[in-house]
Amino acid sequence: MDSIFIAAGENSGEKYGASLIRQFKKIHPSYSFFGIGGKQMAAQGVELLHSVEDLGVVGGFEVIAHLPRLKKIFDRVRREVRHRKPLASVLIDSPDFNLRLAKKLKKMSIPVLYYVSPTVWAWRKKRMKTIKKTVKKMMLIFPFEEKIYAQAGIQAAYVGHPLLEKIGISLSRQEFFEKYGLNPDKKLIAVLPGSRKSELKYHMEVLTEALHRLQKEQDAQFVLLLAESLDRDLLSVHLPLLPGQLRVLVEDHYEAISSSDLVLSSCGTANLEAALLETPLIAFYRISPISYSLGRWLVKINDFSIVNILAGKRIIPELIQNGFTAENIIKEANRIFDSDEARTKMIGHFKMIKKILGEKVASQNAALELQKLISGNVSIL
Repeated sequence: MDSIFIAAGENSGEKYGASLIRQFKKIHPSYSFFGIGGKQMAAQGVELLHSVEDLGVVGGFEVIAHLPRLKKIFDRVRREVRHRKPLASVLIDSPDFNLRLAKKLKKMSIPVLYYVSPTVWAWRKKRMKTIKKTVKKMMLIFPFEEKIYAQAGIQAAYVGHPLLEKIGISLSRQEFFEKYGLNPDKKLIAVLPGSRKSELKYHMEVLTEALHRLQKEQDAQFVLLLAESLDRDLLSVHLPLLPGQLRVLVEDHYEAISSSDLVLSSCGTANLEAALLETPLIAFYRISPISYSLGRWLVKINDFSIVNILAGKRIIPELIQNGFTAENIIKEANRIFDSDEARTKMIGHFKMIKKILGEKVASQNAALELQKLISGNVSIL
């Protein structure tokens, strides 16, 4: 049976991978997949060599600390690929791992289709040289990236953003409140601390303090959305004193965001989810001081959240590194809650972002690109 190697190192990437595989099997049901992913990719029949949890680290210092384990994963993947000789490979996001892997795949004459471009427009632009040498085609999820790749002479296509086909809700606000025993007379705040263990480590202490204060100052209740890649037991380590008005959810995440009055979210895909669901948002992020100091001077942009980057200006608050404090969370939350104008203006910007992203169905287009790669046709969409 012909096989394809696929690697996703993060929770969002593995969801994109699962959707791609689902669409591809509609065209070629006989192909098999193996690689790195999570539960959703496994449900699509992927033979997992390793889980996304095994690659769940962030920041230069954190990566260094995990190098021995990451090397073992890398070496096993390389051996399996050499042995199985897949027809093609799909690498999804996670550039620190996947671009290195792309070099090895290139040497083994296995064509690489890369899904979700590294943020070369923000930092580490030299990665474009590696991409040009090793990647057969880049599948882009933001339209502004097309110009960047065209100027670099790299085959690329905007396939659409995967979230556009995934975002949807099956419960009304009333139904959601009833299902989880929430009080309709209280404000609801959704908390998304991140999908990596390291993000819980750096975010939960500050969030804990902020939630206790918001519970008193805004008479708020909370839902904490736990990523599929994380174990619920981790919360007892990083959030030992849960506010009484908090529910931990492992499902109905989009319904939770849509039903909330405010979202507190680490920078990443969840920011865009909140924007597409038109819920006011505060973004935050913190990594180790060493990693931040090493990387900050390399960053070429002023905003970190993709929501602000797509808007071309600061439309949501960003609390980054030392700015990520309980005091600042309270300040921004109160400003949003106390001003109908601020909320309306923010939601108006979210509607514009939807228009910018367009209506392309990413997973279908990505599956077609994989088909083209296998058949030797890599023409742009």
